[in-house]
Amino acid sequence: MKSIQIKREIESKLTNNNWVTSYNREQDTLRIVDKRVDKGVTINLANLAPKFEKDPEKALAETINVITEGLRLLTAELELSGRERHIFPVIRSTSFPTETSDGRQLIYSDHTAETRIFYALDQGGSYSLIDKKTLEKEKKTFDEIKETALFNIRSLNNEMKEDKVAGNTFYFLTTGDGYEASRLLNETLLKEMNEKALGQLTVAVPHHDVIIFGDIQNEVGYDVLAQMVFQFFSEGGLPITALPFMYENGELEPIFILAQKKRQETKKD
Repeated sequence: MKSIQIKREIESKLTNNNWVTSYNREQDTLRIVDKRVDKGVTINLANLAPKFEKDPEKALAETINVITEGLRLLTAELELSGRERHIFPVIRSTSFPTETSDGRQLIYSDHTAETRIFYALDQGGSYSLIDKKTLEKEKKTFDEIKETALFNIRSLNNEMKEDKVAGNTFYFLTTGDGYEASRLLNETLLKEMNEKALGQLTVAVPHHDVIIFGDIQNEVGYDVLAQMVFQFFSEGGLPITALPFMYENGELEPIFILAQKKRQETKKD
């Protein structure tokens, strides 16, 4: 489905008279603004195309829900006190803006060359990123928020699906809670997966709704991994990085996979 068709489908479901849409043809985005507060959300239409091709009705319903919830949260005041167990870290690409459209500075931590960590308050159907002004209002420190978020991410369910391809094993975590990629920050989980791996453990967060662990035991596994991660990256509603990471000695290193130069030895001693 073409972007202009997706745009029309979305606009046909936006019934709030206070919402104004604008289409950026060059960036292939649709922006929806609530004119009462002059705040809005931007939808990348190109990223939605695969979902609309696969299941148009489901994709449209999910997109409208994201828009509606996003505009609601833009006008809601965040209250952190008493809701600490709902604070979580969220992984984003390093290109993700560090301030909102209305100038609020978001709190974040540097992570890898590909990723950055923001912090959010879960509000049920979605979450709101925490900004510096909210910290001041709630009399919270950045370290408090960071420690709480990293503690909470360890409490989430880590049930995965497993798939074997050409002698390599891949594990997919897609629980639907919105913090799948954030499991990258669960050091206990990473260590458990590393101990479980027979070969080289890799980790990928192509978009925010999935984390992929790979137990790479031969050179074909790297090609499979590269193709798999790129496909997820291209289909994700909020892409993070198409580069998988190698997990070794407690560190994450991005892997640049070239067909003509693969690792010859991946098995553990």
